[in-house]
Amino acid sequence: MSGPDSGDHESGDESTDALSSDQPGAPSNRADDRAVSAGGDDDRPDRRSSPDRTDGTTTGSSSVTIEDDGVVRWFFRSDDDTVVFVRDIVSSVAIVAVIGLVLFGVSGIWPPLVAVESGSMEPNMERGDLIFVVDTDRFVGDDPVDGTGVVPLEHAEQTGSESFGESGDVIVFRPNGDEHQTPVIHRAHFWVEEGDNWVDQKADEAVVGDATCDDVPTCPAAHDGFITKGDANSGYDQYRGGAQTDVVQPDWVTGKAQYRIPWLGYVRLFFDGLFSGLVVPITSAHTQATVVAGLESAGVQSAAIQSAGVQSAAGGSLAVAGSGVATALASER
Repeated sequence: MSGPDSGDHESGDESTDALSSDQPGAPSNRADDRAVSAGGDDDRPDRRSSPDRTDGTTTGSSSVTIEDDGVVRWFFRSDDDTVVFVRDIVSSVAIVAVIGLVLFGVSGIWPPLVAVESGSMEPNMERGDLIFVVDTDRFVGDDPVDGTGVVPLEHAEQTGSESFGESGDVIVFRPNGDEHQTPVIHRAHFWVEEGDNWVDQKADEAVVGDATCDDVPTCPAAHDGFITKGDANSGYDQYRGGAQTDVVQPDWVTGKAQYRIPWLGYVRLFFDGLFSGLVVPITSAHTQATVVAGLESAGVQSAAIQSAGVQSAAGGSLAVAGSGVATALASER
């Protein structure tokens, strides 16, 4: 009887080891086997942990460079704090610019938004309101004055149309056509022609009282135009009113009020008051001539004063001419 072959003995030992690993309490190597089977060759790269993709792109923007991606793509995808800050500013400016262009396209004038700085149009317009204004040839109502696009109160009363609570369009104009005066927003009451005795023929007696044309410097009318009045004022702008202006020629009208946004105009008025106080503090109710004279005496040339955009405003305050979306607008008492 032959003894066990050495090869059989070794094979038996391997079988015994395999069986013993299945016994309870015996250490198992199956998990390691699975790990090796899943991992494959040690030389193969781990794609899950690598930021680089085989298709040539990257999973994050930190590796975006000007050399590889160009300036535009780098600017919009970079995570650099400075670039992100600049990008936010540029985006905000772009949004404001788009809104401004849309408003300009609708209104036809710039700026299309103005802030009311006094209460002469109360209660239909309050101080601090932001008013959307349009060109006079847009959104024209029934029976406007020929060639103006403005419907005065006397015409609107016949058609029954209203604007801001009463009959007649509310217009924005520069008193006496002076570009250096703050614009006024008041209601157009009626149209007069050159030589008209408007006080006796068209004016409301409740407004002018016993006054006659001889008592009013702007009567008879020196030219064609509108007689205007603030809703809260007791007199016409052409006689004891707030604006103290001659008959408003169509060329002096810069816009027509269309919509009102309450409170939002206070933002513009705040910055106007802040900058005007920094430019030159003033407490009297004199005109710009007094301010200009004081500046010139301090060595400031007239050209520099004009280029600074300093304007005289109602109540003696100063407004700095703005170039933004909104500009301060005086609605004088």
